[in-house]
Amino acid sequence: MAKLSPRTVPYRRAREQKTNYKKRLHLLLSGKPRLVVRLTNSRVIAQLVSFTVSGDKIIAAADSFSLRKLGWTHSTLNLAAVYLTGLLLGKKGLAKECTEAIVDTGFRYPAKKGRVYALVKGVIDAGIGIPHDPDIFPSQDRLQGKHLKSTAAAEFRAVHTKIMGK
Repeated sequence: MAKLSPRTVPYRRAREQKTNYKKRLHLLLSGKPRLVVRLTNSRVIAQLVSFTVSGDKIIAAADSFSLRKLGWTHSTLNLAAVYLTGLLLGKKGLAKECTEAIVDTGFRYPAKKGRVYALVKGVIDAGIGIPHDPDIFPSQDRLQGKHLKSTAAAEFRAVHTKIMGK
């Protein structure tokens, strides 16, 4: 007879490395909505998600491909596009009366001055409160696309104006 105790099998999403339940619990205990950021090879997906007993509820969502409808023709993964995506998400969140959030990056550890923090800066500039350290954000020149071609900087201003409604 075997005398070892049976091995505990982790939840399916933990086995597939889709959910870190320990990190998720800490985020949910804050009681604030989460700003979920996912980076793919071609786009950035961001959502404001609140927890309910029956399952997570998406308050607002935006991805960098939605900038195409606003006139953005350049890469959807550069810092300027990611910043504009965060700005768009922040405006949608404010329309749904979401005023604060915490950042949930999943299994990704975000780099200082990287794309995740460019998105967070866009959400903060839209008016949603997120706890942060100002040193983690990319420079304002890079967020506005001044390091890109001159056409990208002009497009940035046009799309920024459309999002902000000025």
